[in-house]
Amino acid sequence: MILNDNSKARIRERVGLYPRHKSAILPALTIAYHQVGHLNDEVYKEIAKIIKVPYVEVAEAATFYTMFPKEPVGKYLIQVCHNISCALLGADSLVEYLEQKLDIKKGETTKDNLFTLVTVECLGSCATAPMMQINQDYYENLTREKVDRILEELRVKG
Repeated sequence: MILNDNSKARIRERVGLYPRHKSAILPALTIAYHQVGHLNDEVYKEIAKIIKVPYVEVAEAATFYTMFPKEPVGKYLIQVCHNISCALLGADSLVEYLEQKLDIKKGETTKDNLFTLVTVECLGSCATAPMMQINQDYYENLTREKVDRILEELRVKG
């Protein structure tokens, strides 16, 4: 078993909020992600058993959304939007800059396990491109100077 008793209880509680058990899949995935830090087949199977839905439905939902990493990530998951608005306003340059600053490539984690860098499709903030999401926080209208400040603040937090 991967999920602790608290996570299982919270998932069961969510199931009771919906007329169909399937509706609890995303809340269950979110609870599991916050506990484990990433999702995988074992987590999907455990969720499916708890909420009594087919495994494939849990796996389909989890693999559709980029907000659920499928492998361990650093303390700060940096997701850079590379959809059209962000791409036109410098997302590629932003990714290159982050790769240089962090000494990693897309999909990699820094040696200190502090940062993981990935690109994702639209994060829904097209008017403030280029932008990135770090864990649950949005950072918009990015410049190299803003990125430097953000990274430094996160390094200080540890």
